[in-house]
Amino acid sequence: MATAPRPRTSTREPEELGRRLAGWLDARLPGARVTGVRVPGSNGMSSETLLFDIEHPDTPLRACALRLAADPAAYTVFPTYDMARQHRVMSLVARRTDLPVPRVQWLEEDPEPLGAPFFVMARAEGRVPPDVMPYTYEGNWLHAATDAERAGLQEASVALLARLHDQVPAGEAEFLLPPGEGTPLRRHVDAQRAYYAWVVEGLAPSPLIERAFARLEELWPADEGAAVLNWGDARIGNVVYDGFTPVAVLDWEMAAYAPREVDLGWTVYLHRFFQDLTVGFGQAGLPDFLRRADIERQYAALTGHTPRDMEFHTLYAALRHGIVMLRIAYRQAHFGEVEVPADPDGLILHHASLEAMVQGAYW
Repeated sequence: MATAPRPRTSTREPEELGRRLAGWLDARLPGARVTGVRVPGSNGMSSETLLFDIEHPDTPLRACALRLAADPAAYTVFPTYDMARQHRVMSLVARRTDLPVPRVQWLEEDPEPLGAPFFVMARAEGRVPPDVMPYTYEGNWLHAATDAERAGLQEASVALLARLHDQVPAGEAEFLLPPGEGTPLRRHVDAQRAYYAWVVEGLAPSPLIERAFARLEELWPADEGAAVLNWGDARIGNVVYDGFTPVAVLDWEMAAYAPREVDLGWTVYLHRFFQDLTVGFGQAGLPDFLRRADIERQYAALTGHTPRDMEFHTLYAALRHGIVMLRIAYRQAHFGEVEVPADPDGLILHHASLEAMVQGAYW
């Protein structure tokens, strides 16, 4: 893990994007100069981010980040990238909550200028818990922090979810409901089934993922709970911190209209994913950080809503992450970075923990 190359995410050249961006911006702010164009050190595995500055006396923004729909030539992680949807979600959160969501400015739905739709937002300054190597590994700022500092970051991060779920009027998020029939949770799961079918079309399916879907049905909540606006990719790796205080909440492409526990399950499991990997490679990780019981307790204290059916929701998070991991692995195979094993379940990095969840032996 320490020496594995980061999977390929794009076939685009930042310099060329910068030139095309300058031409696009000139039509909106004549005489504006685009400077400092660069790709962040850890660009996304789905949509791409470009950082740049604008020099112009009348610009509404100076330090900018551009979110660009995935490169269709790079074997995309998701089948569609609705940038207008992300722009709408971020605008809604900014209008209805006190969360530090970056100010969104321009939305360009025409793919012609940069090869795909994009939007421009204010760039947040600070630090982000790393994914590669994960923050659970030694040698990064969060691992080196004191227990009290990490506890403060955890409490502030759980509070982001509590405020999001409580402050946005649920009806204003209904536009995120997938097409189909049934409750918001049923439609959310059905959309994941459709995504999985797309991932394995013409390729070897995953018996483990299919068993996980079957186990979900056995664990289905008797009371699903009301749907709210879900962040979707709710994890600390999508937060910019000033010290240990959140100053920007990023990555809204997986936003959804679903029960609160869908977000909570993702938060719990994505930390466990990194923690399990770290322990598997011989380090202690951060065993006292972002524990499921602590997240549930803190969330309940902030909202008055006690999380329920979390065995279902953490399994669902691990299942969803498994589908993404399978797609990323098949993309690596597409680019010749890995070989596909005889058992496709081996492509899922967390197959052991997902199997344990399916068997009811993880928690």
